[in-house]
Amino acid sequence: MLSIKPNCECCNRDLPPGSRDAWICSFECTFCTECVRGNLNELCPNCGGEFVRRPIRPPAALQQYPASRDRTFKPQGCAS
Repeated sequence: MLSIKPNCECCNRDLPPGSRDAWICSFECTFCTECVRGNLNELCPNCGGEFVRRPIRPPAALQQYPASRDRTFKPQGCAS
């Protein structure tokens, strides 16, 4: 099950569970659209993998399976 991380690892922008601007790699590194298409050139700086848009977990499912509250912020890997 996806952890649904709460922020972009590059710019620390909030990415709530319903955000359509959240992108993940196969390791679930999480970034916003602006960083993915800008500085990252659509490749994960942590693993080199591709990104896919993070799916939306329905609100009813969030009650039973809440999103993660653990923030990851690593701007050093996101320089242009």
